[in-house]
Amino acid sequence: MSLPGRDRSAGYGRAVSQPSYLHSTRVAYDTVAADYAERSRTALDDKPLGRALLAAFAELVQAGGGGPVADLGCGPGDVTAHLHALGLAAFGVDLSPAMVALARRAHPHLRFDEGSMTALDLPDGTLGGIVAWYSIIHLPPEQLPAAFAEFHRVLAPGGYLLLGFQAGDEMLHLEQAFGQVVSLDVHRLSPDRVVDALQRTGFAVTARLLREPDATEKVQQSHLLARKPPAP
Repeated sequence: MSLPGRDRSAGYGRAVSQPSYLHSTRVAYDTVAADYAERSRTALDDKPLGRALLAAFAELVQAGGGGPVADLGCGPGDVTAHLHALGLAAFGVDLSPAMVALARRAHPHLRFDEGSMTALDLPDGTLGGIVAWYSIIHLPPEQLPAAFAEFHRVLAPGGYLLLGFQAGDEMLHLEQAFGQVVSLDVHRLSPDRVVDALQRTGFAVTARLLREPDATEKVQQSHLLARKPPAP
């Protein structure tokens, strides 16, 4: 989930001492959860490239043997449900208790957990795929390697990772959203920097998409597909 445009949020996991960005992200999304969920319900309807990427991701995961797929930063669960409809054993993880409650109510047949993407409460090597759809944008850029290391840990060999984020190289600070007072940092990220962090963590980047903004967006949008190398 994400407050600007129609993106989605970040940061999730086990109970650990929490940096301030996790606290502010949780509070912000708890504050706007109901309004955000109402707007995000049809967010994929006018995103044909996004739907195509999710479909390709689903096909690759299934061809690789399947396995559970985590939607990290799932918000109200719409992308999780879309992945399920594509035939994946998808579940959602989000930092915001209010978002998780809304997701469980809207999609009672699916699993949703509270958590942080930098400390996932999942065993090593158990996932067939991870989607982080506009959910790394609230991580300070220096935290990306830690998050990607955690993704690498929980993915099975040959598992796939699909990222979506706003392209750029700046941080925006939001003090209001949906008429509510919030305090939330949003990071636009350089695709090259994200690719470098993925490769340093051990991922092989297999596809990159950089598209121009549509009528609801202000900046270019980036999507990256990466894979944890298969076992020898």
